[in-house]
Amino acid sequence: MSSSVCHAPLPARMEAFTTRLCLRAVDQYERLLQAHFNKPSSKEQPSRLRHESASPKEQRRRKENPGSYSAVTAFRQWRRSTSVGSRSGSANSKLPNDPATVRRLEQFPLVLSDTSMPDEDLSLKFLALNALDLTAPASDVLLKNRLKSWFQLSGHPDGFAPAGPGTVWKRRTGGAENTERMVYEALSKDETMRDCVPRYYREVEYKGDTFIELQDLLFGFNDPHVMDIKMGTRTFLESEVSKTAARPDLYQKMVAVDPDAPTIQEHEQRAVTKLRYMQFREQQSSTCSHGFRIEAMKLPGAPPITDLKRVKSHSEVLGTMAMFLKGRGNTRQKLLERLRNLRVKFQQSTYFQTHEVIGSSIFMIYDEDKVGVWLIDFAKTYRVSDGQILTHRSGWEQGNHEEGFLFGLDNLISTIEEVDISS
Repeated sequence: MSSSVCHAPLPARMEAFTTRLCLRAVDQYERLLQAHFNKPSSKEQPSRLRHESASPKEQRRRKENPGSYSAVTAFRQWRRSTSVGSRSGSANSKLPNDPATVRRLEQFPLVLSDTSMPDEDLSLKFLALNALDLTAPASDVLLKNRLKSWFQLSGHPDGFAPAGPGTVWKRRTGGAENTERMVYEALSKDETMRDCVPRYYREVEYKGDTFIELQDLLFGFNDPHVMDIKMGTRTFLESEVSKTAARPDLYQKMVAVDPDAPTIQEHEQRAVTKLRYMQFREQQSSTCSHGFRIEAMKLPGAPPITDLKRVKSHSEVLGTMAMFLKGRGNTRQKLLERLRNLRVKFQQSTYFQTHEVIGSSIFMIYDEDKVGVWLIDFAKTYRVSDGQILTHRSGWEQGNHEEGFLFGLDNLISTIEEVDISS
């Protein structure tokens, strides 16, 4: 099905039918992508086996309609020629030469790095989006049909965009070092942790911006309960508080929250240091006491709740968690099982033994059928000095890089265990 079919002048009823037919192709892609998350990469399977695994009906259709697969072949060849940052292609590649196809291919983003998405998945995605005349991030046609299943829970409003079925684009973060991309690439190869983080696909450049493409964690869930929990007793880098000069602007921010917070000396100077302000801000939530704070939450049929950063006391934390669990004892046990598994893997990971994890979150989600727990957000994850091993539980002192991630995870598990779900 070509994109011109979708956008030629049609009667209203026929146009609606055509759009539904295109969306059905996207839905088929989604089902295949979801199945792919639960099986080894097709790159690991011999090509002969993949061919033989096709049903007789599918093999007959390929023989009868060989031209229907030419777009897949063209896309694969074009992608290989551009994935190293060059649009020119290689001399041996048989790339499409008709202007219309070339224009369609050029609408897809320039791949800067590509780690784990199989060619078969990319080709299928190309055909599904091409049928709807989409580029990425996805156009309004796709978004209008995904509004009930996709939303942004927290973070910068323009930081995320649905990139197509089953994936999202996240705007580049982590400074000039491109930290987050490097962390996701490393964890995608870490056998201990790869199942505990969103699947990383690639980094792309699109219309002057750089994004990383990740697994959409909402994909496959139906109107779920979702919670974003910021982890650690320290949410700032040591380098961010290295300057000791007192700042009037931070003093004004402090007194706007709590006029009695500054000391007598700070009131006289009308200025506070960055370290003082950052620690004050963390004391406004459960970050210091629990090693985690509930950043945001979404309940079925309701908009996201984002004003939870001031949830501080243990009773307030328990109450918020009880609201999230909704009396579901079985769901609680499944969440606890995944959180305990995450804790074991985090402790075993040599990567995290040598990296401080600042500002990362645990993303919990469940619906009537499924439960998921992932570790997300790595823009402030950095390797510590050679020979230094972190416990992620010890108290922070300048220079030791301890951030309390595991201290917070211990408390998160014990808090969920304590929640009264009888009501």
